[in-house]
Amino acid sequence: MRNMITVSHSKDSEYGNILLSNVMVTRKRNLFMGRTWRTIDIQIGVTILVVHLLALFAPFTFTWGAFWSSFAVYVLRGTFGITLSYHRNLAHHSVKLPKWLEYTFAYLGVLAFQRDPIAWVSIHRYHHQYVDSEKDPHSPIFGFWFSHMGWLFDNGYILEKYQERKNVDDLKKQAFYRFIKRTYTLHLFAFAYLVYVFGEFTYLVWVVGVSTTWGYQSTFLVNSACHIWGSQPWNTGDLSKNNWWVALLTFGEGWHNNHHAFEYSARHGLEWWQIDVCWYTIRFLKAVGLATNVKLPTEDHKLKKSIASPNKFK
Repeated sequence: MRNMITVSHSKDSEYGNILLSNVMVTRKRNLFMGRTWRTIDIQIGVTILVVHLLALFAPFTFTWGAFWSSFAVYVLRGTFGITLSYHRNLAHHSVKLPKWLEYTFAYLGVLAFQRDPIAWVSIHRYHHQYVDSEKDPHSPIFGFWFSHMGWLFDNGYILEKYQERKNVDDLKKQAFYRFIKRTYTLHLFAFAYLVYVFGEFTYLVWVVGVSTTWGYQSTFLVNSACHIWGSQPWNTGDLSKNNWWVALLTFGEGWHNNHHAFEYSARHGLEWWQIDVCWYTIRFLKAVGLATNVKLPTEDHKLKKSIASPNKFK
Protein backbone atom coordinates (compact mmCIF):
# COMPACT_ATOMS: atom_id res chain seq x y z
CA MET A 1 0.00 0.00 0.00
CA ARG A 2 1.33 3.41 -0.89
CA ASN A 3 0.11 6.37 1.04
CA MET A 4 0.76 9.53 -0.99
CA ILE A 5 1.19 12.59 1.17
CA THR A 6 1.06 16.20 0.14
CA VAL A 7 1.41 19.33 2.18
CA SER A 8 -1.38 21.81 1.77
CA HIS A 9 -1.27 25.38 3.06
CA SER A 10 -2.54 28.63 1.73
CA LYS A 11 -1.13 29.56 -1.67
CA ASP A 12 0.54 32.63 -0.21
CA SER A 13 2.88 30.35 1.70
CA GLU A 14 3.66 27.88 -1.09
CA TYR A 15 6.98 27.91 -2.96
CA GLY A 16 6.25 24.96 -5.24
CA ASN A 17 6.93 21.26 -5.20
CA ILE A 18 10.38 19.76 -4.84
CA LEU A 19 11.48 18.28 -8.16
CA LEU A 20 9.88 14.92 -9.06
CA SER A 21 7.95 14.78 -5.80
CA ASN A 22 4.65 15.71 -4.24
CA VAL A 23 6.36 17.52 -1.35
CA MET A 24 5.47 21.20 -1.19
CA VAL A 25 7.94 23.74 0.16
CA THR A 26 5.88 25.96 2.44
CA ARG A 27 8.58 27.90 4.28
CA LYS A 28 11.92 29.45 3.39
CA ARG A 29 14.98 29.95 5.53
CA ASN A 30 17.96 32.13 4.61
CA LEU A 31 20.77 29.61 4.39
CA PHE A 32 23.70 32.01 4.11
CA MET A 33 22.86 35.72 3.95
CA GLY A 34 20.64 37.84 6.16
CA ARG A 35 20.99 35.84 9.36
CA THR A 36 23.26 35.59 12.39
CA TRP A 37 26.19 33.18 12.09
CA ARG A 38 27.08 31.71 15.47
CA THR A 39 30.46 30.30 16.39
CA ILE A 40 29.16 26.74 16.20
CA ASP A 41 27.76 27.44 12.70
CA ILE A 42 31.19 28.58 11.52
CA GLN A 43 32.95 25.63 13.17
CA ILE A 44 30.63 23.10 11.56
CA GLY A 45 30.76 24.88 8.22
CA VAL A 46 34.56 25.01 8.18
CA THR A 47 34.83 21.35 9.19
CA ILE A 48 32.50 20.18 6.44
CA LEU A 49 34.19 22.45 3.89
CA VAL A 50 37.69 21.20 4.75
CA VAL A 51 36.57 17.56 4.57
CA HIS A 52 35.00 18.10 1.14
CA LEU A 53 38.04 20.01 -0.14
CA LEU A 54 40.28 17.15 0.95
CA ALA A 55 38.12 14.75 -1.04
CA LEU A 56 38.78 16.77 -4.20
CA PHE A 57 42.40 15.54 -4.13
CA ALA A 58 41.25 11.91 -4.45
CA PRO A 59 41.95 11.51 -8.21
CA PHE A 60 45.52 12.74 -7.72
CA THR A 61 46.36 10.57 -4.69
CA PHE A 62 44.71 7.26 -5.54
CA THR A 63 46.25 4.03 -4.29
CA TRP A 64 44.45 0.76 -3.69
CA GLY A 65 45.62 0.74 -0.08
CA ALA A 66 44.12 4.18 0.55
CA PHE A 67 40.93 3.24 -1.27
CA TRP A 68 40.28 0.10 0.75
CA SER A 69 41.24 1.82 4.00
CA SER A 70 38.74 4.55 3.18
CA PHE A 71 36.05 1.98 2.46
CA ALA A 72 36.76 0.04 5.67
CA VAL A 73 36.55 3.21 7.76
CA TYR A 74 33.30 4.17 6.02
CA VAL A 75 31.77 0.79 6.89
CA LEU A 76 33.02 0.83 10.50
CA ARG A 77 31.87 4.38 11.24
CA GLY A 78 28.65 4.03 9.26
CA THR A 79 27.48 0.62 10.42
CA PHE A 80 28.69 0.57 14.02
CA GLY A 81 29.13 4.27 14.78
CA ILE A 82 26.20 6.16 13.28
CA THR A 83 23.61 3.54 12.33
CA LEU A 84 23.89 1.03 15.17
CA SER A 85 25.20 3.24 17.98
CA TYR A 86 24.02 6.82 17.53
CA HIS A 87 20.70 5.92 15.92
CA ARG A 88 19.33 2.53 16.93
CA ASN A 89 21.08 2.14 20.30
CA LEU A 90 21.36 5.65 21.76
CA ALA A 91 18.53 7.58 20.09
CA HIS A 92 15.84 4.88 20.18
CA HIS A 93 17.06 2.22 22.64
CA SER A 94 16.19 -0.41 20.03
CA VAL A 95 18.90 -2.70 21.36
CA LYS A 96 20.93 -2.94 24.55
CA LEU A 97 24.69 -3.49 24.49
CA PRO A 98 27.25 -4.04 27.24
CA LYS A 99 28.61 -0.65 28.29
CA TRP A 100 32.12 -1.37 26.98
CA LEU A 101 30.68 -2.19 23.56
CA GLU A 102 28.18 0.68 23.64
CA TYR A 103 30.99 3.16 24.31
CA THR A 104 33.25 1.59 21.67
CA PHE A 105 30.59 1.87 18.98
CA ALA A 106 29.69 5.39 20.11
CA TYR A 107 33.33 6.41 19.77
CA LEU A 108 33.31 5.20 16.18
CA GLY A 109 30.36 7.55 15.73
CA VAL A 110 32.40 10.40 17.18
CA LEU A 111 35.06 9.78 14.52
CA ALA A 112 32.43 10.14 11.77
CA PHE A 113 32.60 13.95 12.23
CA GLN A 114 28.82 14.18 12.81
CA ARG A 115 28.93 15.85 16.23
CA ASP A 116 29.03 14.26 19.67
CA PRO A 117 26.43 11.70 20.78
CA ILE A 118 24.50 14.10 23.03
CA ALA A 119 24.01 16.66 20.24
CA TRP A 120 23.27 14.06 17.54
CA VAL A 121 20.74 12.13 19.61
CA SER A 122 19.00 15.28 20.86
CA ILE A 123 18.47 16.61 17.35
CA HIS A 124 17.24 13.25 16.11
CA ARG A 125 14.75 12.86 18.94
CA TYR A 126 13.39 16.33 18.22
CA HIS A 127 13.06 15.30 14.58
CA HIS A 128 10.77 12.44 15.56
CA GLN A 129 8.87 14.52 18.09
CA TYR A 130 8.13 17.33 15.61
CA VAL A 131 8.54 15.49 12.29
CA ASP A 132 7.78 17.60 9.21
CA SER A 133 6.43 20.50 11.22
CA GLU A 134 7.95 23.93 11.74
CA LYS A 135 9.80 22.60 14.80
CA ASP A 136 11.45 19.75 12.90
CA PRO A 137 15.22 20.48 12.76
CA HIS A 138 15.51 19.39 9.11
CA SER A 139 12.23 18.97 7.25
CA PRO A 140 12.03 19.44 3.45
CA ILE A 141 9.06 21.78 3.96
CA PHE A 142 11.88 24.35 4.20
CA GLY A 143 13.35 23.08 0.92
CA PHE A 144 15.61 20.23 -0.17
CA TRP A 145 18.92 21.93 0.61
CA PHE A 146 17.80 23.00 4.05
CA SER A 147 16.82 19.44 4.96
CA HIS A 148 19.97 18.03 3.37
CA MET A 149 22.70 20.34 4.69
CA GLY A 150 21.51 23.89 5.33
CA TRP A 151 20.21 23.17 8.83
CA LEU A 152 23.70 22.10 9.94
CA PHE A 153 25.00 25.65 9.60
CA ASP A 154 22.01 27.28 11.28
CA ASN A 155 22.05 26.45 14.96
CA GLY A 156 20.08 29.61 15.61
CA TYR A 157 17.14 27.85 13.97
CA ILE A 158 17.46 25.01 16.47
CA LEU A 159 17.80 27.40 19.41
CA GLU A 160 14.66 29.22 18.26
CA LYS A 161 12.68 26.00 18.46
CA TYR A 162 13.96 24.58 21.74
CA GLN A 163 16.14 26.58 24.09
CA GLU A 164 17.29 23.69 26.26
CA ARG A 165 17.89 20.14 25.14
CA LYS A 166 16.00 18.28 27.82
CA ASN A 167 15.48 15.10 25.80
CA VAL A 168 18.89 13.50 26.37
CA ASP A 169 19.11 13.23 30.15
CA ASP A 170 19.89 9.53 29.78
CA LEU A 171 23.16 10.44 28.03
CA LYS A 172 23.94 13.51 30.11
CA LYS A 173 23.95 11.34 33.25
CA GLN A 174 26.87 9.30 31.89
CA ALA A 175 30.38 10.64 32.39
CA PHE A 176 31.60 9.14 29.12
CA TYR A 177 29.18 11.17 26.98
CA ARG A 178 29.77 14.35 28.97
CA PHE A 179 33.52 13.90 28.48
CA ILE A 180 33.13 13.36 24.74
CA LYS A 181 30.97 16.48 24.45
CA ARG A 182 33.59 18.62 26.23
CA THR A 183 36.52 17.25 24.23
CA TYR A 184 34.83 16.45 20.92
CA THR A 185 37.05 18.54 18.64
CA LEU A 186 40.23 17.08 20.14
CA HIS A 187 39.17 13.59 19.09
CA LEU A 188 38.72 14.70 15.48
CA PHE A 189 42.15 16.34 15.37
CA ALA A 190 43.73 13.28 16.98
CA PHE A 191 42.09 10.98 14.45
CA ALA A 192 43.21 13.11 11.49
CA TYR A 193 46.75 13.32 12.91
CA LEU A 194 47.01 9.54 13.36
CA VAL A 195 45.75 8.97 9.82
CA TYR A 196 48.40 11.38 8.52
CA VAL A 197 51.15 9.69 10.52
CA PHE A 198 50.07 6.32 9.15
CA GLY A 199 49.69 7.21 5.48
CA GLU A 200 50.65 10.87 5.03
CA PHE A 201 48.62 13.11 2.74
CA THR A 202 47.29 10.27 0.56
CA TYR A 203 45.54 8.56 3.45
CA LEU A 204 44.43 11.88 4.90
CA VAL A 205 42.66 12.57 1.61
CA TRP A 206 41.00 9.17 1.37
CA VAL A 207 40.26 8.28 5.00
CA VAL A 208 39.37 11.74 6.32
CA GLY A 209 38.31 13.36 3.05
CA VAL A 210 36.64 10.78 0.81
CA SER A 211 35.32 8.42 3.49
CA THR A 212 33.90 11.20 5.66
CA THR A 213 32.38 13.05 2.69
CA TRP A 214 30.68 9.85 1.55
CA GLY A 215 29.43 9.28 5.09
CA TYR A 216 28.16 12.85 5.32
CA GLN A 217 26.22 12.81 2.07
CA SER A 218 24.78 9.34 2.70
CA THR A 219 23.53 10.32 6.15
CA PHE A 220 22.15 13.63 4.90
CA LEU A 221 20.10 11.80 2.26
CA VAL A 222 18.11 10.12 5.03
CA ASN A 223 17.01 13.57 6.22
CA SER A 224 16.28 14.92 2.75
CA ALA A 225 15.64 12.24 0.10
CA CYS A 226 13.86 9.91 2.52
CA HIS A 227 11.29 12.61 3.25
CA ILE A 228 10.81 13.41 -0.44
CA TRP A 229 11.17 10.41 -2.78
CA GLY A 230 10.06 6.82 -2.28
CA SER A 231 7.11 4.77 -1.08
CA GLN A 232 4.96 4.88 2.06
CA PRO A 233 3.67 1.46 3.03
CA TRP A 234 2.72 2.67 6.52
CA ASN A 235 0.41 5.41 7.68
CA THR A 236 2.79 7.58 9.71
CA GLY A 237 1.21 11.00 9.27
CA ASP A 238 4.43 12.52 7.95
CA LEU A 239 6.55 12.71 4.79
CA SER A 240 8.85 9.78 5.58
CA LYS A 241 9.57 7.46 2.65
CA ASN A 242 11.18 4.09 2.04
CA ASN A 243 14.02 4.63 -0.42
CA TRP A 244 15.93 1.53 -1.54
CA TRP A 245 19.01 3.26 -2.92
CA VAL A 246 19.48 5.34 0.23
CA ALA A 247 19.10 2.11 2.22
CA LEU A 248 21.99 0.57 0.26
CA LEU A 249 24.19 3.60 0.98
CA THR A 250 23.35 3.78 4.69
CA PHE A 251 23.35 0.15 5.84
CA GLY A 252 19.55 0.03 6.08
CA GLU A 253 18.60 3.54 7.19
CA GLY A 254 16.80 4.28 3.93
CA TRP A 255 13.78 2.20 4.95
CA HIS A 256 12.73 5.41 6.60
CA ASN A 257 8.94 5.09 6.48
CA ASN A 258 9.34 1.73 8.23
CA HIS A 259 11.44 3.49 10.85
CA HIS A 260 8.93 6.30 11.43
CA ALA A 261 6.14 3.76 11.74
CA PHE A 262 8.07 1.76 14.35
CA GLU A 263 10.68 4.08 15.84
CA TYR A 264 11.68 1.59 18.51
CA SER A 265 12.41 -1.23 16.06
CA ALA A 266 15.98 -2.49 15.73
CA ARG A 267 15.06 -3.73 12.28
CA HIS A 268 14.30 -1.16 9.59
CA GLY A 269 14.18 -3.45 6.56
CA LEU A 270 11.00 -5.25 7.59
CA GLU A 271 10.58 -7.27 4.39
CA TRP A 272 12.98 -10.09 3.51
CA TRP A 273 14.09 -8.23 0.38
CA GLN A 274 14.74 -4.92 2.19
CA ILE A 275 18.50 -5.03 2.73
CA ASP A 276 19.39 -3.82 6.22
CA VAL A 277 23.06 -4.41 7.01
CA CYS A 278 22.74 -2.89 10.48
CA TRP A 279 19.97 -5.36 11.34
CA TYR A 280 22.13 -8.28 10.20
CA THR A 281 24.87 -6.96 12.48
CA ILE A 282 22.47 -6.72 15.43
CA ARG A 283 21.27 -10.28 14.79
CA PHE A 284 24.87 -11.48 14.88
CA LEU A 285 25.57 -9.61 18.11
CA LYS A 286 22.42 -11.12 19.61
CA ALA A 287 23.47 -14.62 18.52
CA VAL A 288 26.82 -14.28 20.32
CA GLY A 289 25.22 -12.80 23.43
CA LEU A 290 26.36 -9.20 23.01
CA ALA A 291 22.97 -7.67 22.14
CA THR A 292 19.90 -7.98 24.32
CA ASN A 293 16.44 -6.41 24.54
CA VAL A 294 16.24 -6.29 20.75
CA LYS A 295 12.94 -4.60 19.91
CA LEU A 296 10.75 -5.47 16.92
CA PRO A 297 7.25 -4.34 15.89
CA THR A 298 4.37 -6.58 16.89
CA GLU A 299 1.78 -7.79 14.39
CA ASP A 300 -0.87 -5.71 16.19
CA HIS A 301 1.22 -2.56 15.81
CA LYS A 302 1.80 -3.34 12.13
CA LEU A 303 -1.94 -3.72 11.63
CA LYS A 304 -2.65 -0.35 13.26
CA LYS A 305 -0.07 1.42 11.10
CA SER A 306 -1.39 -0.19 7.92
CA ILE A 307 -4.93 1.10 8.43
CA ALA A 308 -5.63 4.33 6.60
CA SER A 309 -6.52 7.24 8.83
CA PRO A 310 -6.66 11.05 8.52
CA ASN A 311 -3.24 12.48 7.77
CA LYS A 312 -2.06 15.81 9.10
CA PHE A 313 -0.55 16.72 5.72
CA LYS A 314 -3.63 16.04 3.63
